[in-house]
Amino acid sequence: MQYKRKHQDSQSRQIVMVLLVLLVALLFVVRLFTLQVLDDSFKESADSNAFIKKTLYPSRGLIYDRYGNLMVSNQPIYDVMLVMREMVDFDTLAFCNAMNITRAEFDVRLDEIKNRRKNPGYSRYTPQVFASQITYEEYGELQEKLFRFPGVLVQQRVARKYTLPCGALQIGSLGEASQKQIDADAYYKRGDHIGQSGLEKQYENYLRGTKGEEILMRDVHGRIKGKYNDGANDVAPIPGKNLTLSLDMELQAYGEKLMQGKMGSIVAIEPETGEILAMVSAPSFDPELLVGRQRSANYATLAADTTKPLFNRPVMAQYPPGSTFKLVQALIMQQENIFDRNTLFPCKNGYYYTKTRKLGCHHHKSPIDLPTSIETSCNAYYCYGLRRMFDERLDKYGSIQGAYNVWRDYVFDMGFGDELGIDYPGEKGGVVYRSQTYDKIYGKRGWKSATIISIAIGQGELLSTPLQIANLAALIANKGYYYTPHLVKKVGDDLVDKTYRTPHKVDIDEKYFDVAIEGMHRVVKKGTARYGKIPGIEFCGKTGTAQNPHGEDHSIFMAFAPKDNPKIAISVYVENSGFGATWAVPIASLMIEKYLNREIDPSRLQIEKNMMEKSFY
Repeated sequence: MQYKRKHQDSQSRQIVMVLLVLLVALLFVVRLFTLQVLDDSFKESADSNAFIKKTLYPSRGLIYDRYGNLMVSNQPIYDVMLVMREMVDFDTLAFCNAMNITRAEFDVRLDEIKNRRKNPGYSRYTPQVFASQITYEEYGELQEKLFRFPGVLVQQRVARKYTLPCGALQIGSLGEASQKQIDADAYYKRGDHIGQSGLEKQYENYLRGTKGEEILMRDVHGRIKGKYNDGANDVAPIPGKNLTLSLDMELQAYGEKLMQGKMGSIVAIEPETGEILAMVSAPSFDPELLVGRQRSANYATLAADTTKPLFNRPVMAQYPPGSTFKLVQALIMQQENIFDRNTLFPCKNGYYYTKTRKLGCHHHKSPIDLPTSIETSCNAYYCYGLRRMFDERLDKYGSIQGAYNVWRDYVFDMGFGDELGIDYPGEKGGVVYRSQTYDKIYGKRGWKSATIISIAIGQGELLSTPLQIANLAALIANKGYYYTPHLVKKVGDDLVDKTYRTPHKVDIDEKYFDVAIEGMHRVVKKGTARYGKIPGIEFCGKTGTAQNPHGEDHSIFMAFAPKDNPKIAISVYVENSGFGATWAVPIASLMIEKYLNREIDPSRLQIEKNMMEKSFY
């Protein structure tokens, strides 16, 4: 029995020993697997001794205007890279002098590189960005001294170069990719540049191209001896696609000159295509300010400017549409048989009266018909129309809510309320309340036309963008349809997406647009926009004044030209400047003349001078 127990103990010890040996072997296998397969550090170390892999950045796509004029090209810039493992016997002070930085700045940058939270891709075996976007001149000075600094190399990239100092917000700018952007797209790594705004951001995936790679051999001393395998393993970069814009570069630059010293916008559209000819946001700035190492400082200065030069007013600013909205009312009311071109409404002593208030108008003859109401911009006419639809046709609509919902559907159909869908980031829609919102404010039986009468004349609970007003001008010019406004004609050799080449037909008969056009033509011939007459060009327009609780009202004008076969539709907003006829009308007429004739008639050069020299801040 005792012998048997000893034999069993011996067998148990043998099993334990075998298990221990197997466990140790397993640990070795796991460790080797981790080091050789999961952990790249040894591979990186081995590779870095023999090779250096250099990213080849593609040329970013160029940007041209509608006539093929180059707007945006590329220029070389350089990043200074460090390979930490190779910085042996490194003369830090000499390097700081060569880079024109202090030792403290050097230490801060080095800490940021090694911080894996800020730089998750950090490896002491691979090149890390130390300083980005140094100029060609700075690179030339550093190149002569590079041999003194082991582990330092220079990576070439491209930065943007602009033909003219205009179109900054529309074109957009490049900036260093944030960690969030890097995490979202494996294409980018620390130090890479990405479109941060405007068309550079909207069309980033087309413009950026595809990176390449160059593999260089090194000797035992780390010196580069040439291409590995004679370059057979190199991958050439693929350039980005060029963009052909719808913008007229000359017209864009002219619009920015007219808007100097002003806050506001100009949007010009080709009605038959929806192509945007000019999109001016004022004040503007030179796009070169956001290129290179001074980008951050210049951006901070622009962001702190109280005139908001970084705010793209054509697509982001929301204003009351003012009297331009009377054209929307005229079209809806005709389609719904509320009134027709011959319907007469009074304007008693220049006012529209309700039981509790009176709404001011202009002094003109009374009563008047529909075309004359557009010519004189009569407020009372559209108040009577709204009352008739909302209060007096309940047999047709059932309730004021029903009438309002029908009205609102037309408004949305004509491009208000929602975003239009321009190929530009950050577009805002307008504001058009739901009937439920009024029910919530006033109660279901607590409101009628008089309660919200201001919407009849484009005030009250209505907001629109300058882009939407220009689109309205294009819609009327086309007599019932519009194309989604867009800034790009072609990407590479391909036409812009079909979305922008498909017309949107509104649910209003073409004959009703004739009445609106007649009234708009009278506005220019003998009405509130007569100051904007252009020799030899018949055009149609509508002035407006948007109320501004913070100061002077905003001057508004929308127009299209020529009257027959229109080639340009336009909206102009000049903030805090008063009546539409005073500033928006002449600016719009100059833009129209510049586009159609390519020059300004000598008789109007003084008007041009006045517009360019006037400043409101």
